[in-house]
Amino acid sequence: MMDWYPHATVAVVVEKDGKFLLIEEQSSGEIVFNQPAGHIEEGETFVQAACRETLEESAWHVKPRYLIGFYVYRSSTNNKTYHRACFYAEAIKHDADRTLDEGIIQTVWMTRDEVESNMHKLRSPMVLQCIDDYIAGKQYPLELIHEYSN
Repeated sequence: MMDWYPHATVAVVVEKDGKFLLIEEQSSGEIVFNQPAGHIEEGETFVQAACRETLEESAWHVKPRYLIGFYVYRSSTNNKTYHRACFYAEAIKHDADRTLDEGIIQTVWMTRDEVESNMHKLRSPMVLQCIDDYIAGKQYPLELIHEYSN
């Protein structure tokens, strides 16, 4: 029997002028849309991971303001379970000369309706759910997260 473990990830909703920052990327041989998102690295806090992933994937420096929610998704593509902490973050500065992570095609800004019309191209259903929860006003303070180390 193989060991099972969840994949701890973060995602970031960034809204500007009624549009949401999405990443167009290659995943499992397909081109998909996702929020800036990725795995938490060893020694990182949730908030640090959210800032790093957003910068690496979109070249945007952001300031997380609050937690939108926690999400669990089991992918039928790879049979992995993802535990996602999704944050709302304010766009601070764009670094247009920065090289994006490998596999990233481009960043795009889409309205909520444009995201929904691309449902078949979303990396997971969490993408639209996070946007809808943000629009619904779901907000939890960053202080909800308690992180300890020795």
